[in-house]
Amino acid sequence: MGVNRSGYYKWRGRQGKANRYEQNRQQLTELLRQWHGKFPSYGYHRLAVVIRNETGWLFSDNLAHKCCKQAGIRSKTRHYRYRRPGAEHVIFPNTVAGNWNAKRPLELVVSDMTCLKHKGKLHEWVYMLDTFNNEIIASHLGRRLGDPKPYYQCLDDLKQKTDEQMPTILHTDQGAVYSSRAFAKAHEKYTILRSMSRAATPTDNPIIESLNGWLKQEIRLDFDAEQYSDLNDFLSDFVHYYNYRRPAHALHYKSPIQYKTEQGF
Repeated sequence: MGVNRSGYYKWRGRQGKANRYEQNRQQLTELLRQWHGKFPSYGYHRLAVVIRNETGWLFSDNLAHKCCKQAGIRSKTRHYRYRRPGAEHVIFPNTVAGNWNAKRPLELVVSDMTCLKHKGKLHEWVYMLDTFNNEIIASHLGRRLGDPKPYYQCLDDLKQKTDEQMPTILHTDQGAVYSSRAFAKAHEKYTILRSMSRAATPTDNPIIESLNGWLKQEIRLDFDAEQYSDLNDFLSDFVHYYNYRRPAHALHYKSPIQYKTEQGF
């Protein structure tokens, strides 16, 4: 039959046993299941990056996807529906207009707030994000809902980082604090240019709006904030993890600090 003798006996001895490729799939599936247990919000792309970084094992995202699909491993995050855009702000129009390609740090900064629940109480978390590398450059927690103080604290952090020669565009929504005269007056002597999303149009600020959802899901699914007596301590640790360790899809699964360092900044 033209079959090699040694090959035949090797094939016969392999009957009932998994071959090398099947063993690799089984091992990879088990690793994916273990890391998904630690980070339920992660999809197969990010799980694959974590496993490569931890083990040094080289495999394709396609193989990770097949293993996840076969094992029923799926991200537990939610998705949101599209909403129609509203009107622009009368003083600060949307000057960004979807152009998010920042060429340097602090060229384009976005800011927003989100509510976090800790020990049965709602807290208002305000932070600023540098769109060059998606790094959280300012983060403050309000003492109560509607507290304007964290907005001004984040603005003070941004003012300390700005360069007199290079302007910074600050893009926000039309929230009460962002639209106030006091907030505009607080940065009038700095090279901070304002831009605002259209009313009720989160798609005008997609980077931080989508990140709000991701971060809340990751905090809920992957971390135990309740073990911290002070939510400020948790957010300090989480922001450090986010900036230095969290792989981001937009940065080719590098952390914000790693990406900025590799870009020479």
